[in-house]
Amino acid sequence: MKGKRRKKLTGPLMLLMLLTLLLPVWIGSPSAHAAEKSGAVYIIPVDKPIEQGLGKFMERGFKEAEKMNAGLIVLDINTPGGRVDTAEALGTLIKDSPIETVAFVRGDAASAGSFLALNADKIVMSPGSMIGAAAMVDSSGKHVDDPKLVAFWKSKMQGAAEISGRDDKIAAGMTDVNMVVEMPEINKTKQKGEIIALSAEEALKVGYADHISNTPEEAATWLGYSQDDVFKVERTTAENISSFLTNPVVMTVLLFLGIAGVIIELIVPGFGVPGIVGIVCFVLYFSGNYIAGFAGAETWVLFTVGLIMMILEMFIPSFGILGILGSIALVAGVVRAAYDTSDAFVSLGIAFGAALVVIAIISIIFKDRGIWNRFILSDSMSADRGYSSATERKELVGLQGISLTPLRPSGTAMFEGERIDVVTDGDFIPIDTPIIVIKAEGTRIVVQQALPV
Repeated sequence: MKGKRRKKLTGPLMLLMLLTLLLPVWIGSPSAHAAEKSGAVYIIPVDKPIEQGLGKFMERGFKEAEKMNAGLIVLDINTPGGRVDTAEALGTLIKDSPIETVAFVRGDAASAGSFLALNADKIVMSPGSMIGAAAMVDSSGKHVDDPKLVAFWKSKMQGAAEISGRDDKIAAGMTDVNMVVEMPEINKTKQKGEIIALSAEEALKVGYADHISNTPEEAATWLGYSQDDVFKVERTTAENISSFLTNPVVMTVLLFLGIAGVIIELIVPGFGVPGIVGIVCFVLYFSGNYIAGFAGAETWVLFTVGLIMMILEMFIPSFGILGILGSIALVAGVVRAAYDTSDAFVSLGIAFGAALVVIAIISIIFKDRGIWNRFILSDSMSADRGYSSATERKELVGLQGISLTPLRPSGTAMFEGERIDVVTDGDFIPIDTPIIVIKAEGTRIVVQQALPV
């Protein structure tokens, strides 16, 4: 029996069938559009706590990218999180940007950092990175239990996830410790008391990452952009200095030197150096916070007014009112200039305590030069220098006179035509009685009745 003859596939026919199978996959890949996407790639580092200083830096980066008609903004994220209000404003900045954005998670997109990532058009993570752990905490690191605050932040995270087409329950589980969230894609269930934090591989499986790349440049290439025009937004010198000056340890040192220097110059005047150092440190403190966006002009005003009031208190009697008001203004200026109020109080407390110790030591060493010497009579008006508390009447001793008034025991007597106040040792002497001076102790002239001859 003759079998059926098989039709032999020609080379062109095989190529056509292969293209038919691969074309949909190739068209759906972002790299397929590399030739179609143009524009420079701007990489903006998000590698600091999310606060106003970082916010101003990011705003500058977005404006620069828009001005240069960039095609893509890559947010190079590695942050522990930060302020909710700043994160909310930056989320709006990212979401409303006319430029395509991708969040490249280099290390941790924790807390508010995950919120920024969710507002980007795409999320690309590097191997070993993490996204999540977005529960609200206070300045001491404890979870915030206020239902209103938790609900507000959870709704923000869920909204960002929904807009980007991701599972909003996972976003809620990153913020709410009381939720139970099933994640069958990675065979995990988030239980009560836990917070969702996803690795790069887990995020890719549950749809919280779109790709895994090693570098921001690779992420841009995956999205179809050339690496020929890649720019990294760098911090200016002023921004770098501000970042250093707003470090909590540096801020504490500046406050310590500022307080100690100014007060030492006030109470032990004449040196000049402590006063200059103190003023320079205060200027650095306020300048760093001003550049970072923490401090406004009102903080300078409060500090200056407070300092003037404290100086006036040392010269104008005000029963402490000027000193108290000055202290309040100084503290208010320092605290308002800082990023975090509680951290500012801690830094100020440490600095003030250390300054008091130094001031006490300096005051003891230079006690002869202190300002208190202006208000204390230091000259000794002793008898050997010609001073006396009253005119000594030693010449009256032994002199006889007559009482002009009854002496009970004090009164007035006449001695050689001079009226003198006298006193007896306790005896009563009637008027017009002969008396004799037995002692002269300053203004105290002691007499007794003269015996008849």
